[in-house]
Amino acid sequence: MNPIRPLAEIVKRPSAAEAHGAAAGASIAVKSLCAYYGAHLALADIDLEPPSGLITAIIGPSGCGKSTMIRCMNRMHEVVKGAYATGSVLLDGQDIYAPDASAVGIRRRIGMVFQKPNPFPTRSVYENVIVGLRLNLPRLSKAEYDEVVERSLRAAALWDEVKDKLHSSGTALSGGQQQRLCIARAIAIEPEVLLLDEPCSALDPTATLKIEELLYTLKSRYTIILVTHNMQQAARASDMTAFMLADESHVGRLIEFGKTADIFIEPKDSRTEEYISGRLG
Repeated sequence: MNPIRPLAEIVKRPSAAEAHGAAAGASIAVKSLCAYYGAHLALADIDLEPPSGLITAIIGPSGCGKSTMIRCMNRMHEVVKGAYATGSVLLDGQDIYAPDASAVGIRRRIGMVFQKPNPFPTRSVYENVIVGLRLNLPRLSKAEYDEVVERSLRAAALWDEVKDKLHSSGTALSGGQQQRLCIARAIAIEPEVLLLDEPCSALDPTATLKIEELLYTLKSRYTIILVTHNMQQAARASDMTAFMLADESHVGRLIEFGKTADIFIEPKDSRTEEYISGRLG
């Protein structure tokens, strides 16, 4: 079997990380971030620096702004009519909200996987994987696309399950397979940061465990940020944990951030302990 090569070698051009002088798994830092939906302040004064090469879980009750925060981290928040953010999100030291920053370019470098598996229903497994690549690199050969598909599906621990179904609809797969297909689609263009918004909420325990095992294998290549309501998942799958809570004005705030073991065993804030133990939220 031929070795699976990185995208940069396949297309003979720098990867997103190399093009920006970054190693795989870029640094990302949120500084004084505030997010709005029209006049409503949804997030206030968020400062967070998830480390590269580790998985950071974001936990907290519904409505505390977890999803809003990660959508701000790849400029998806502004897609909502009337929504905007202030403050900074630094990707390898560069502000993704700078006037000359390309939102499309940012979303290529910071991939996202959503709560509900969303393979494109009219596309095959094969086409689902490379849909983003066709937009960014439309002139690759069939052999080059084939190699990217295999590389991405192997990275998503899905190749052996679908290698004989590449031209079947992506929606014909099981729920867990569809979510791994969406992860394969997100990493096909080799982003530097991978955001996941409750990716296992619609999956059974077996499929959930496969996703968690997959994230563990991917964390050395990507900076991974995982939003989850599942305390057991956060404890199992993450290295770092951020706890968020909405105040009396329904404004989301970051309460505590640290090593997952410390957050779950010896939190510094009483509200964190109350939430983890089920007495809050």
